[in-house]
Amino acid sequence: MEKRFGNHVPQLLSVLVMAGVAAAAWAAWLGWDQHRDTHPDGSTTGPYEAWQVAGLVVTLLIPAAWAASRGHRAAPVLGITAGLTVAAYVDWSDDSSGLFAVGVAMLMLGSLAATAAVTAVVAGLRRPAGGGSAARAG
Repeated sequence: MEKRFGNHVPQLLSVLVMAGVAAAAWAAWLGWDQHRDTHPDGSTTGPYEAWQVAGLVVTLLIPAAWAASRGHRAAPVLGITAGLTVAAYVDWSDDSSGLFAVGVAMLMLGSLAATAAVTAVVAGLRRPAGGGSAARAG
């Protein structure tokens, strides 16, 4: 029983590290900008600019691809999704309308889909050409 648990510790640590990286990246890119911009026509935008979100995505793409290329496929999917979800919840939970929960749910589903796609692409690129079983049969 102890041996089984020991096999999962590196994977669990990878997930926790990815969650921490995602939360830290959220704080670095989006956590400091909390004010909406009011334009001369009265419309408001924000609080985030497109370059901030793009920076967050690129920042998280690097560790996600690295972990997936090392065979830790669950780490970027579960860790980044959990880290972003918790960070968004903490950041947006002061919204009195309650609609923040919809945004958090959408962010969770979007990050889950995006990290799963990135992980699948990286894992597919990592496989040897010609497939494993066909190459061994000859």
